[in-house]
Amino acid sequence: MGLNEKNTAGLKSPVTVLPGLGPKKAEALERLKIRTIEDFLCFYPRDYEDRRSISFIMDLREGEPSLVRAVLRQVRKGPYVPRKKRLLRLLVEDQSGVMEVLFFNALWLEKNLKPGETYLLFGTMTVRAGKRQMVHPEMSRWTGEEERGILPVYPLTAGISQNEMRKWQRAAALFYKEAEEYMPPGVLAENRLCGLDYALENIHFPKDIQKLKEARYRLVFEELFLLQTSLLALRNRVTQEAAGIPFSSRVKLSDFGKTLPFPLTGAQKRVMAEIDRDMESPGVMNRLVQGDVGSGKTAVAAAAVYKAVKSGYQAVLMAPTEILARQHFESLGDQFRDLGFQVDFLSGSMTAKERQIVLTELASGRTDFLIGTHAVIQPGVEFARLGLAITDEQHRFGVRQRGLLSQKGCRPDTLVMTATPIPRTLAFILYGDLDISIIDEMPPGRLPIVTKSVEESQRDLVYDFLAKEVEKGRQAYVVAPLIEDSEALEETRSAASLFEEVSKRFPEKKAALLHGEMTQKEKDRIMEAFYNNEVQILVSTVVIEVGINVPNATIMVIENAERFGLAQLHQLRGRVGRGSHQSYCVLITSGNTPVAKERAAIMAETSDGFRIAEKDLELRGPGELFGTRQHGLPQLKIADLCRHGKVLSAVSAAAKKILSEDPRLEKPENQGLRQKIEKTFEKLEDFG
Repeated sequence: MGLNEKNTAGLKSPVTVLPGLGPKKAEALERLKIRTIEDFLCFYPRDYEDRRSISFIMDLREGEPSLVRAVLRQVRKGPYVPRKKRLLRLLVEDQSGVMEVLFFNALWLEKNLKPGETYLLFGTMTVRAGKRQMVHPEMSRWTGEEERGILPVYPLTAGISQNEMRKWQRAAALFYKEAEEYMPPGVLAENRLCGLDYALENIHFPKDIQKLKEARYRLVFEELFLLQTSLLALRNRVTQEAAGIPFSSRVKLSDFGKTLPFPLTGAQKRVMAEIDRDMESPGVMNRLVQGDVGSGKTAVAAAAVYKAVKSGYQAVLMAPTEILARQHFESLGDQFRDLGFQVDFLSGSMTAKERQIVLTELASGRTDFLIGTHAVIQPGVEFARLGLAITDEQHRFGVRQRGLLSQKGCRPDTLVMTATPIPRTLAFILYGDLDISIIDEMPPGRLPIVTKSVEESQRDLVYDFLAKEVEKGRQAYVVAPLIEDSEALEETRSAASLFEEVSKRFPEKKAALLHGEMTQKEKDRIMEAFYNNEVQILVSTVVIEVGINVPNATIMVIENAERFGLAQLHQLRGRVGRGSHQSYCVLITSGNTPVAKERAAIMAETSDGFRIAEKDLELRGPGELFGTRQHGLPQLKIADLCRHGKVLSAVSAAAKKILSEDPRLEKPENQGLRQKIEKTFEKLEDFG
């Protein structure tokens, strides 16, 4: 939205230009990121209350929010009991019948209540012991001038009431006409979208349900369209407009596959063919390889390294943790040294002398393949001829970090890998600037992980089983949702208390505690000990979710499994089953809700990460899936990827169409969209 000069206040004015909104309230609104009139217009309701009609008490349906007009007949206070909630019980009546109204710890209300006067009550009726009741309804004296209709319900913060928010939004409505339409006319017409001022008016104070639906659809479409068009434009600029490195067509990724001691799966071969095609093209490859733990992503990435180096270029692989980077260095280093490649390692924990030796080799061009942590994108790391940049566990990095890695060369090809299964609908948004390859086939001969869900009462049996596995020489993980015990979450186990319990229960075995508040050096030391079987039982938080490969670990026990998302449980389960022994995952749950049971059943039933991720998106929503919102991307305000997946197909078609006709959005009718994209994505420093 832009500022129209006709209005002296304008959309960029501070919120204090609104009547009755002073500095103190403005400070509270700051917590909601509301600073200007424009912020107000874009602060959408989270829900609505239908107050268009008044219902009689005897017509109320249990569980349905309703508006009632009734006379207050009686006010009674409950006795004071220390540490107990004090009850205020009201009796109200209309021409159809009577109803109880209950308030807890709200005796201040009593001063403002007068028996015999008429009140409006908005709440949900329930029936208890044959009596109709409303608990904590909104209650106000009836004057006949109350606001009616479909009223917005906004997210709030301390110091701001719902009535204040509605009052200010009413005042801000004077600026609807000042919001400039930036959506191209063709997109609006082809997708039957209402105008922006109509959408703003009816998202905040809808005239009826149909107008609310029209407004919401327009704003959801707009939000997803802005994001999708931006990311597609970025991808097009990188892959089509920028001259990349056309790697040798005489070197094929399949040539590297022939050097491996195991056969490639059909999915690996298919993805390799896609990468081959990208690397040989004159444009820049920008591809994501998605695949479950153990599906063979690393072998595919290694084949791309082989092609790059054989074509005369250097390659780099960046991993999110030192332990994962070192594991790659150990496994891939030996493999490539046998082929005559020089492979070096770089991390923040190295001495200045060690680091300088690596940097000298890299800058001279003698290093063919560099493997490391975030250290590889730091200033001073110079490549002689970087041709391929690989990022492992992409969701741990942001767009900017990936960009910094690419800037180490002259438009190198980019390959990013993730074992986090992402539903198609979410991948559309998270990785809209990447082409996506999926390895959806597991190598033959892998033993499936046996997954069981048990109740807390069966914990002793679980630990007896764990003891048997450890006696065989195997290792175990025990995962808890918290680091320390919490009074607020009394039934939730902590890693600290479990470590104490496990240490006492298995005194003859070495146990260790690992959590995210430890220093990286301490975490690496503990993981190194576990990797070398100096520690048999590792008690941890979800810090071990990604990037730990211990083939001897065969049992994963997850406490309070109901507190984890499905995708997260699947990632944790993937820490075992990496060797030749049968592995097990046991989910200990204290929750007995239908959702908890459904989630446990899904985990026991399938090991298909993509199916699990789709279900997780449905049950929990994208915000909790995995903390994977890329750094720098704007947060969605109104679109919901669980409910609006179908809108994405229309959005994608519209974005592709407009960019095919005007790749750089230079036509006059697309200037508003281009300016909006530049403003929204200015932090990415990628769109230009």
